[in-house]
Amino acid sequence: MHSNNGEQRHVVNKTFNEIHVGESASLTKTLMPEDVKLFAVLTGEINPGVANPEYSHSGLFREVMAHGMWSGSLISTILGTQFPGPGTILIDQSLHFARPVSIGDTVTITVTAKQKFAHNQHVLFDCVCTNQEGLQVVRGSVEVLAPSEKVSHLQEVYLPEIHIDDKHERYTHLLQRVKGLEPIPTAVAHPCDKESLKGPVQAFQAGIIEPILVGPENKIRAVAEEFGIDLHGIRIVHAAHSHDAAALAVSLVRTGDAEALMKGSLHTDELMGEVVSRAAGLRTSRRISHVFLMDVPTYHRPLLITDAAINIAPTLEEKVHIIQNAIDLAHVIGIAEPKVAILSAVETVNPKIQSTLDAAALCKMADRGQIKGGLLDGPLAFDNAVSIVAAKTKGIKSAVAGHAEILVVPDLESGNMVAKQLEYLANALTAGIVLGAKVPIVLTSRADTAETRTASCVIAALVAHANRNKGAQ
Repeated sequence: MHSNNGEQRHVVNKTFNEIHVGESASLTKTLMPEDVKLFAVLTGEINPGVANPEYSHSGLFREVMAHGMWSGSLISTILGTQFPGPGTILIDQSLHFARPVSIGDTVTITVTAKQKFAHNQHVLFDCVCTNQEGLQVVRGSVEVLAPSEKVSHLQEVYLPEIHIDDKHERYTHLLQRVKGLEPIPTAVAHPCDKESLKGPVQAFQAGIIEPILVGPENKIRAVAEEFGIDLHGIRIVHAAHSHDAAALAVSLVRTGDAEALMKGSLHTDELMGEVVSRAAGLRTSRRISHVFLMDVPTYHRPLLITDAAINIAPTLEEKVHIIQNAIDLAHVIGIAEPKVAILSAVETVNPKIQSTLDAAALCKMADRGQIKGGLLDGPLAFDNAVSIVAAKTKGIKSAVAGHAEILVVPDLESGNMVAKQLEYLANALTAGIVLGAKVPIVLTSRADTAETRTASCVIAALVAHANRNKGAQ
């Protein structure tokens, strides 16, 4: 939330003596989804008939409605700001709600002075609220204490700009991406703490994956019992310890029992060591790389950040694979031609900064068809990549600048910092996945929540289904 630029307004009211019976004023407002959410936050209103789209669609009116007092609040607004205006005090009201106001409806509130009481300076107003079809939605009367002092002056008004961030709604929307798809058999290596076990179980219950839990069975069951996690219907493959679990999970993929791999509570090096093993791993001709897929509430597009977990200081050749992996993932999630920003500290090529030289070379390689399926530009500083205002200020003309969907970072350190900042400071919904192996690998931090792990399972499932489709062609 932050304040917008001040606006000069002529603040004026009408005192009791200036109000004439029959005089009226009107206010028009269109109900937006944000209005419904904000009213619920301010009032604590959790009636599913006005806050839950699924419940609303199955209820009496079959649509999301505003709380009745949202319309009532507009009556208070017009009385306090227009007629009579500043200094008005609400004394009594009686309202009848004739029909609901739904998202997208435009309502007009009209208040008309009906009666004045000289002994106490009260004024009785008739109130009518109609929708865009001219139908009454609210009618009633309001009694106010009229202003006694005249107000008329110019005032700079600062109103807060409010952004409603519903992370749960974004999470639920992500889960819908795999609705109706067959669950993907997934080997989960060493899920031996609360979050690493709860994540795949949640994904199982949501129909995203068919988990195969690989690890010390007694330990897995003890964690489940301690935290009330239901393991009914889930297969467990015993492994003596974390390293054994990693090897066994990878072997389940190699034998075709699993089409995805998921990290549990073991260290990344243990799992990836088995994945990249030349003798019994999951290597392909591609360089293995990691992508953070982030839904940032303050950004207008999904963001894919790569590589922030696997390749420490990638070479130019390795960056080609890293970018192609990310572009292929973008295609899977529905971005036909992702905009790829190759990040550095500056937006010009500097021979002393290797990342700017790599960026220039990568863009030319894309021009020559060595990287396919995306629109590349770089070097770009982070601000130029995500802010069109910053890009224009610096005179950068680019289809990528300000609209980037893939951020290619110079090295693991910078990428990890960017991703963690967005997750913890910008409340980004995060998923982490490793690409370039024979199957998608869910790779999250040991500190990540079950929801982050479940979100990552969604992305892995989409990739696995894409792999199935390729194999069937």
